[in-house]
Amino acid sequence: MATWENVRRLALDLPETDERLSRERLQWRVRGKLFVWQRPLTKRELAELGDDAPSGPILGARVEDQATKAALLASEPGVFFTTSHFDGYPAVLVLLEAITAAELREIVIEAWLARAPPRLAAEYVAKHF
Repeated sequence: MATWENVRRLALDLPETDERLSRERLQWRVRGKLFVWQRPLTKRELAELGDDAPSGPILGARVEDQATKAALLASEPGVFFTTSHFDGYPAVLVLLEAITAAELREIVIEAWLARAPPRLAAEYVAKHF
């Protein structure tokens, strides 16, 4: 089970990342661009999801594109999900209590790569992959 401290450690380990508090929710940004964030469900989303609405901490994470989003949603519906709020938007919601440490690391890094400036992302990939 992942925690906000795990997210914080992973996010802040990435180059040029900072942590902010917005509306009393944690956010992590690379050069001012949001890549992962604390994302509780709204009343509208709870109603939309009904009995399928998850409980527990939820992480919002940017993804590269809609194809990546669709692949994640299909791969592990017990971990990744979305709501109509994110229709057409390259982001997924992640149940922190259901994601493994390895999956969390991958989703945080991929979210960072999706938002980091191209040169910074290329330098990171060259150094770490």
